[in-house]
Amino acid sequence: MTATGPATGSATPSATTGQRLVIGTYTERLPHVDGKAPGILETDYQEGGLGELATTAQVRNPSWVAVTGDGRFLYSVVETTEFEGRPGGGVAAFARDPRTGALTPIGTAPSGGTEPAHLALDPDERFVLVANYRTGSVAVFARQPDGGLGERVEHVQHEGSSTHPVRQTGPHAHQVLFDPVTGLVWVPDLGLDAVLCYRLEADGRLTERPELRIGTVPGAGPRHLAFHPDGRHLFLLNELDNTLVVLRRSGDGFEQVQVASTLPEDWSGHNQTSAVRASTSGRWVWAANRGHDSIAMFAVDPESSRVELRHVEPTRGSEPRDFIETPDGHLLVANQDSDAVVTLAVDEDGGRLSLVGTHAVPTPVCLVLC
Repeated sequence: MTATGPATGSATPSATTGQRLVIGTYTERLPHVDGKAPGILETDYQEGGLGELATTAQVRNPSWVAVTGDGRFLYSVVETTEFEGRPGGGVAAFARDPRTGALTPIGTAPSGGTEPAHLALDPDERFVLVANYRTGSVAVFARQPDGGLGERVEHVQHEGSSTHPVRQTGPHAHQVLFDPVTGLVWVPDLGLDAVLCYRLEADGRLTERPELRIGTVPGAGPRHLAFHPDGRHLFLLNELDNTLVVLRRSGDGFEQVQVASTLPEDWSGHNQTSAVRASTSGRWVWAANRGHDSIAMFAVDPESSRVELRHVEPTRGSEPRDFIETPDGHLLVANQDSDAVVTLAVDEDGGRLSLVGTHAVPTPVCLVLC
């Protein structure tokens, strides 16, 4: 059964007995996307279905959001080239009602670079870290007691380039991910063909660990990372050459074990990967393809530290930007260009995905369950 929900987020947030789904979006027409959303969206999720959409905040291009563990605060990038009359992008902070999802603005700040594409809270939730994609930098903001953004305590500018004549003329920090074992910070930089590593100090400063830097083949374009539940394995998704790299822990760092394509052998069309996730069971790692519009499903063998591509399943939409696994055995997929969030049921044994529902959502980019 396919259930189609409202195309605009205009409802008032309401309490739910299920989980809440927060949706980051694009609100403006940009060179790579025709943004149609009014801002940050939220709805309830229950048993594979989505409720009525609500616009919880009108923010420009809130393409990535993060929510605190207690659900009481939300942080969003403002993915722009101009913010509050100055060049660059921004970060917005909100107090959030965990029951209804209603947001109250509590502050904004320049992100320290252009087109911020990702942000994350540190494990102790004392800092907000931001990856500025276009200008290739990482910024750190201290959190205030009321959840607002305090001083920008750190700004690290990446330097360099790689081989792609358009996409790699300079650095492009794409994600900030904390290591669940060591607490180190890993930052894939698409423009440098490298994943940089930092230690977050008690005062919010970043100390690079250059000996732990992970390099890729020229032109690979590192985009996103995901840890296996065992903490021993790290998966790197390369956007430009459409590969998944399997990395095994070695001391504080990682060693490469395998490189696998995310595409079928007979595919020759244009494609760029987007999101990568490991299943909570540890049996699967999933990678999204934009162009082929699919999710590559890799079976994981933790003993050999290798993966096997089992299926490449269609996402039933265009330009899948993000997806998440739900506790009840579904994948929610944000199909950006077809304006929909799709629910797919996961066959944990066979690895196949089957369509449960399609829900109209304008320009969805990032999904967070809370």
